[in-house]
Amino acid sequence: MIQTRTMLKVADNTGAKIAQCIRVFGGSKRKYGQLGDIIKVVIKKAEPRKIVKAKEKHRAVIVRQRKTYRRADGSYIRFDDNAIVLLDGQEPKGSRVFGPIPREIREKGFIKIVSLAEEIV
Repeated sequence: MIQTRTMLKVADNTGAKIAQCIRVFGGSKRKYGQLGDIIKVVIKKAEPRKIVKAKEKHRAVIVRQRKTYRRADGSYIRFDDNAIVLLDGQEPKGSRVFGPIPREIREKGFIKIVSLAEEIV
């Protein structure tokens, strides 16, 4: 359950470390985002001399959330952190994705992110 002002880890190699959600896309009254949703973020902390700099705005997809997520088969999945992958259109901006990625990301159409991931849960 990601909302405005939520601080998120960045799970790719663009150089960004911490980002803050500033908008959840999907309607004017939409408050919360969950796995596979696209959000607008501002980079709060970044490594020097990398692709992404601090204070930049980017679109991102939510790849992990602490709130339990109910799957279609009735099981639940939960992660230790809230994490995103920065986007360039519909493709990831980085060339690597760190940490586990749920299979719901593939169902939402982000096949390239799943192919770059270390582990699919």
